Order: sequence, then C-alpha cells, then structure tokens
Amino acid sequence: MAVARVVHKTTLTQQPRESVYWQTQSYERRLAAWEEIRRDYHRWKYNAEPRLQRVYTVIKRK
Repeated sequence: MAVARVVHKTTLTQQPRESVYWQTQSYERRLAAWEEIRRDYHRWKYNAEPRLQRVYTVIKRK
C-alpha cells in the first residue's frame, strides 16, 4: 500500500499547536503513534526491527 506524502506550508504564526491536537487524542492513539515513531527510528538507525533482547540469568547450584 502506497502512502501519499502531504505537505502544508505555513508561517510560524500560523503553525497549528501539535500539543493541543495530541491532548485531544486517546492514550491508545498517542501510544500507537509513539510506537510507530520508535519503530521508524530503529529501522533508520539500525536497519532492523526493534526486538526484545535476550536476558540470561546465571544461577549458582549447590
């Protein structure tokens, strides 16, 4: 699915307040947007999908 890029030119005084917009969104929508930004960053920075790291625990046996 192709996504069309939309650009709106405005002056600094006409800029919409993004914080006002995000305050009107549900926490689920805000969290989904944050997750999308995080995944995009990992793809750009590391060229990989973000995943959980493996965690090893060493247990001393008697």
